[in-house]
Formats: sequence, structure tokens, C-alpha cells
Amino acid sequence: MNCTHPMTGKGADGMSHKTRNEVIHSFQVNFFAMSLLNAFPWDSLDREIMTTTTSDIIMEILQMTCLHPICLKNPPSLKYRRRFLTELIKRHEMLAAEPLDVLYEALGEVMCAQEEDVCYKTYLLPTGDAVSLAENVAVISQGTTGLVTWEAALYLSEWALENTHLFKNKTVLELGSGIGLTGIVVCRSSSLTKYIFSDCHQTVLQRLKENISNCLTNCDSNSASVCVEELDWENVSDEQLQRIQADTIIAADVVYDPDIIACLVRLLSSLLNGKVHEQHPDVYIASTVRNPQTYDCFKKELEMAGLRHVVMKDSVAHVFPYNQASSIEMIKIYV
Repeated sequence: MNCTHPMTGKGADGMSHKTRNEVIHSFQVNFFAMSLLNAFPWDSLDREIMTTTTSDIIMEILQMTCLHPICLKNPPSLKYRRRFLTELIKRHEMLAAEPLDVLYEALGEVMCAQEEDVCYKTYLLPTGDAVSLAENVAVISQGTTGLVTWEAALYLSEWALENTHLFKNKTVLELGSGIGLTGIVVCRSSSLTKYIFSDCHQTVLQRLKENISNCLTNCDSNSASVCVEELDWENVSDEQLQRIQADTIIAADVVYDPDIIACLVRLLSSLLNGKVHEQHPDVYIASTVRNPQTYDCFKKELEMAGLRHVVMKDSVAHVFPYNQASSIEMIKIYV
């Protein structure tokens, strides 16, 4: 399935004219998620500038992005803020207006600062709440890709927001939690009994615990028990699986390496067939299909293990900005 997003992507500017508030909101959502700059509605901003011939909207965008309390506490990377402010200044200079000192001061501040390895991406929920996650600036660092949020996790989070009833009073196990977006969104939006985050890389587990602490501590909507499990798919014990006893199992972007498919399927088979209660757990996996051969291999391994699957084709409201050209498929796996 191809995910299309009304508030993001180059196609966004081809829509009928956005309102002023929609333009500002789109800038804010994309800025905090560190979307590619070409995903911003720059054409809509240009039209607004030309129509009003004032710099008011530039100032409002600045207030809702670089000068917003979220940015002051949990900022996107310095490099990203530099590029964003440079582009915003370029648009402002199209006006024959007085320079905005605050705009140049903001750029000067980030030009002088030193980049760190960790930045923050913030995702705005429909309720208006913000989920700010510490991520690594580099996609691959310390031998893992688990220190950044991937697209299928964003899709799975959107799906979870629309299907909160599936998690009500359930114990949920997430495989390959990474830095925690999906689980944090589920915990913030659903009335579940227990949520078990899991991963195997020590650095990822540490970052995951920090993000959980920052996003779920003192959260009114979170009454569920939350824990983090070190779960090595190749060496997981029957005792550990018996202790987990999940009603629902979810995962995002775990089908990316042919070398781990066999142990992932073995784990799924153990989870589906090893539950003490009569009812088998529900298993949902969202994947960005980057390599069709790898994904087909995963489905064949499922079949060989006696596991069936169905592709879930429910439409999902787009809440978070990510690549609209991505091919993301979600399946339910069952015995």
C-alpha cells in the first residue's frame, strides 16, 4: 500500500489553498518530526507572503518551531535547524520588508553551537500531546539502526490510534521496539493492562528506557504496567516466553535482514503456539517493503512454519509526516 499524506510531501502544495493556520500547523508538524525540507508547504507560504505583503506569518512560524518551548527543551538537530532557518530567511528576503532581527539571531545561535550525536524528534498526537524521542543523528550508529524511528513504526502508531479497542485490558508485547515510538503512542492512547517493550541491543535498550521515562512518567493517560525486556530472538528461552504471556504482539520494520528472518519466524511460532490460555495471541506486523525478495522470503518462512497471514487493508488516518511514496504493508499472523 502506498501511504499518502495530505499535510506533507511535494503534492501538498498542489492542493487547493491552505488556510493560514493550516500552513503554520504543517510547518510545525514537519519541523518537529525533522521531515525533509521539500515536504514543507513552501509554495503555500510564498502565496501567503505575496498576498499579505507582511512578515507576520514568518514570525508565527518561527514562534511555533525554533522558538517553541518544545524546541527549547527537546530540539531537532543543529544541522536541521540551520537548514530550516536558512530557507525561512530566504523566503523572508523575498519581501521588501524590514529584516526580522529575531530570525537572524536564531540562525546565529545555531551557527555558533556545536552539534551533538543525539537530537530529538517530536510527534504531535491528535489530542495535541507531544511525544519527544531522543534519536541518534546518524541513521546507523554503534552498530545498529535501532536508534532512529522508521516509517513502519509511524504507520503502526497511526493504526494503533484508530484501533485502541484491540488493546483494551490486554498484555501487549512489542518486538524490536527500537527507541519506543509505537509503544509510547499505544500506552498514551489505549486502556491496556501491561505493555512489554523489547529489543536486544544494549545501547538501544538504554535509549528506549530513557524515552519511556521521559514520555510516560507522570502521564495521566498511562495507567498500564510498563516494562522493558531484553529479547534475543536467536536465544530466547521457553521460560522467558512463558513469563511474558502476551495477548497481543506487534512489531514494525523487523523484516529487513534475510539473516534474521528464520529466528523471527521461530519466535513468532513459539509465541503463537506456546500460550497457556486457550486463545492464541493476535500478531500484527507492519513492514516497509524495501526489498520485495526479503519480504517474500519472510512470508514463505511463515508458511513453512505452519503460520498463516492476511494483509490488512484498512485505511488509516495520517497523523505523522513521513515519505508518502513508501510501500508499507501490515499483516495479521495466525495459526
